[in-house]
Amino acid sequence: MNTQHDHSRRHFLASSAALLAGSLLPACASTEKSNAMNADKPLFDISLAQWSLHRMLQSGQLDNLDFPAYAKKTFDIHAVEYVNQFFKDKARDAVYIAQLDRRCKDEGVRSMLIMCDGEGDLGHADEKERTKAINNHKPWADAAKTLGCHSIRVNAASSGTWEEQQQRAADGLSRLVAYAAPLGLNVIVENHGGLSSNGQWLSGVMKMVNHPRCGTLPDFGNFCLDWSKQDDPKFWYDRYKGVKEMMPYAKAVSAKSHDFDEQGNETRTDYRRMMRIVLAAGYRQYLGVEYEGDRLSEIEGTLATKRLLEKVRDELADEFVATNKIAF
Repeated sequence: MNTQHDHSRRHFLASSAALLAGSLLPACASTEKSNAMNADKPLFDISLAQWSLHRMLQSGQLDNLDFPAYAKKTFDIHAVEYVNQFFKDKARDAVYIAQLDRRCKDEGVRSMLIMCDGEGDLGHADEKERTKAINNHKPWADAAKTLGCHSIRVNAASSGTWEEQQQRAADGLSRLVAYAAPLGLNVIVENHGGLSSNGQWLSGVMKMVNHPRCGTLPDFGNFCLDWSKQDDPKFWYDRYKGVKEMMPYAKAVSAKSHDFDEQGNETRTDYRRMMRIVLAAGYRQYLGVEYEGDRLSEIEGTLATKRLLEKVRDELADEFVATNKIAF
């Protein structure tokens, strides 16, 4: 036997084994670190939808510029969702939007999205009116960009047959997305009455638009097909079915609440059932607290909603892994 060759061979094998072990160790360590981080990370974060405090804002008790600091100090919530009607004339006011952004940065509060209402129907039957609505939304997209939001929430109101409304809504959304996408913004649709509260219809619109920057904002409670007949159960779409149909396109979720029982559970929505639907879709981003009741004060109702979300989050922690699967 050639002892020099044998020594070289043993040296090569030992070196190869060391290199292999060295290459595996960081991977294992990285995996363990990743698992530890996921174990520490909550299943989802919580934001505050401005509508939860709409009476305070409408009465002047709370100023829009103070909303981010108020969300942090009163509710310990560090992410906010605006409603455009509370600063309706400020979309083009660069100084005001910059001031609002500075307030957020000073408080360490994140701006998530702007909910846009009253700017026209993106699915209007008249193409000129549809174009007008698209243009009305553009300043809000600009404002959302300045604030660092990931989305503007819009409505897909339309008229006509099922198919006509889908085509018109898809056209309006596609044209608005063409403006918003280069800004790094999503255009997301909430179930907000009419056919938009039909999950099958809205998911069909999403398929027609077929753009990664166009998505949905499922709201736990807005599944009334005709608000003028909201007292008739026949005009309500199944909320669990609707959320399930919207979740594949969701880039935000509104945890709507109205009232609570003695155990702190929401009386209209089974939050555990609803959150299983949301989490099963792979959603691990923010849940927006949106209290809309009148028995509790806005502060009490908002706190009750947050507590329920936290409780359900803890209960479901073992069922779902806290990984980020959906990007804004």
